[in-house]
Amino acid sequence: MTPQALQKLIGVGLIVFVLAILGSQSTYVVEPGNRGVRVTLGKASDLFVPEGLTFKLPLVTEIHQVSTRQQTVQLEAECYTSDLQQVITELRVLYSIPEGSIVELWRGYQSDDLKTPTYFQNLIRPRVVEALKEAAATETAENIVQNREIIKNRTLENTREKLGKTSQGADLISLVDIPLQGIRLSPELFAAIEQKMTQEQEAEKAKYFQQQTEIEAETAVIKAQGEAESIRIRGEALRQNPAFIDLQIVEKWDGQSPVVVSDGGDEAKVMIPVDALGQPGKTR
Repeated sequence: MTPQALQKLIGVGLIVFVLAILGSQSTYVVEPGNRGVRVTLGKASDLFVPEGLTFKLPLVTEIHQVSTRQQTVQLEAECYTSDLQQVITELRVLYSIPEGSIVELWRGYQSDDLKTPTYFQNLIRPRVVEALKEAAATETAENIVQNREIIKNRTLENTREKLGKTSQGADLISLVDIPLQGIRLSPELFAAIEQKMTQEQEAEKAKYFQQQTEIEAETAVIKAQGEAESIRIRGEALRQNPAFIDLQIVEKWDGQSPVVVSDGGDEAKVMIPVDALGQPGKTR
């Protein structure tokens, strides 16, 4: 092989090698559940890159992937209540990044470490802590322990407001929920709250028994008044109509024929059932 042919062969090989490198650098795959930010010579494109295969300028364009899946981050924050008690809360932050806000987030909150998204540390976490402190400052430590759902809802609402909107008016971050997992108090404060709750329960129990006693007493009075009124009505009826006693006898008659024992005078009459005559132990 002549030197000229060898040089030509090497030149062709170099061209093929360069073209292969450029070809491999001109395509990129955005993984499912992610969106891409196209950065050319340090400038981010206004449009995000959808998932799948895409093309880019070799060597001068980079595509950085950002997850749009829901993410959960554990968080611990210290705050103070309205009665100046220290409370440490453990919570989870559930959020996702809307694809329409990916480019704005990248431009405004991405750190110099381009391979690691820092939206939570730079944007979400400070606003969650701030909103939690504002919500806790309006309640006593006892109310926070007893009504943690109220604190959670206030924190969630305030955080959404603080995160703001995109230039198109959409949510910059989709904040799903902020469940409070635990509230830690000082041992002395916890014991005081527990003692107060026990005393309140005992007071409610005593109040309930007192109300039951009052109801029973009122019931007894009403019953006694009813019996007295019944006796008065019976006495009045007897005075107005002496035959009323005969009506009472008929009402209470058990169906047995009585025998009237009398000496013919005005003495009281005794009525003895006929079936009872002649049976020892029945009459005396």
